[in-house]
Amino acid sequence: MTGTVTHDPPPGTSDRPGRPLIVTEDAELLDDLLRLCAAAGATPEVHHGVPEHGDGWETAPLVLVGDDAARRVGGATRRRGVVLVGRDQDDPGVWKRAVEIGADHVLMLPDGEQWLVDRIADVAEGVGRPALTVGVIGGRGGAGASTLACALAVTSAREGVRTLLVDADPLGGGLDVLLGGESADGLRWPAFAASRGRVGGGALEESLPELHSLRVLSWDRGACVAIPPQAVRAVLAAARRRGGTVVVDLPRRLDDGVAEALAQLDLALLVVPAELRAVAAAGRVASAVGMVVRDLRVAVRGPYAPGLDDQEVARLLGLPLAGEVPVETPLLRPQGGAEPPGARGRGPLAHFCANFWERALVEAGGTR
Repeated sequence: MTGTVTHDPPPGTSDRPGRPLIVTEDAELLDDLLRLCAAAGATPEVHHGVPEHGDGWETAPLVLVGDDAARRVGGATRRRGVVLVGRDQDDPGVWKRAVEIGADHVLMLPDGEQWLVDRIADVAEGVGRPALTVGVIGGRGGAGASTLACALAVTSAREGVRTLLVDADPLGGGLDVLLGGESADGLRWPAFAASRGRVGGGALEESLPELHSLRVLSWDRGACVAIPPQAVRAVLAAARRRGGTVVVDLPRRLDDGVAEALAQLDLALLVVPAELRAVAAAGRVASAVGMVVRDLRVAVRGPYAPGLDDQEVARLLGLPLAGEVPVETPLLRPQGGAEPPGARGRGPLAHFCANFWERALVEAGGTR
């Protein structure tokens, strides 16, 4: 069980990792808290009371006070990020003691263990502004969504931004292939099928193949493996926590796993070839995706059918126009691998992607 006393965020969790502070003399409770810190990847400081001079108390990004120590810390400086931890679910006095020490939360073990592990892990990782997360989906088959997703990711990485490209379409052939890295070392989606709860952002990033200065989560060449919605949620949440940009290549079919991916997007681009059948198909996709994504825009790809232009396609779909996606034929390297989409920094596709990121960043109201 957890309970909230105040809603202020704790200090010190915005840009840098830190060490949580544990205050207790209860040996059994201390063992539990040390175990939870280990599970979250954090090494805490431990004291029986408020540390001397108050330095550790005031600077620790998270303070875990055992219920046995509540009276000993009652005179300490009031601060955010204090959690009172106990075991007696039926003790009504715990709330009074929480107010007396200025705790943000009251947590009872063992019920609140997962919540506390997540909170400690936030401290260990240094949670800041989440990644600007963009999904790309085709209005019809062969619309060029995967190409655009790769180009957006390559462009972002070329600008020096931490970038992660996620292939959410198990039937798409693999974005690592499109990037020329199908044999690169690293984990693919099947390795995360059993993920539940929280996935460490740093551990996720380090485990993935690095291609063209970005990290890629794609599929292997084995049999198709179903990824549960909980695993999709955990992996994408981990990807977003470390900031920068995350680009998600989405399939046109919608299932529970895809819905989890859509729910974590800041915006989505619907790639639509400028022909009437494609517009009709895209309308059905937009109707389904728009129920989950709060910001859906259309990216139009030529050549144009008679009577159509990018403005008309956007009008027919009732969506804001993100722009016209230029067609850029990949160049073949002498080694036989394909140059990734958008790799030519001065090419038309890279120019489109750079302009898109610039606008998206301004709209997001911050820096990546």
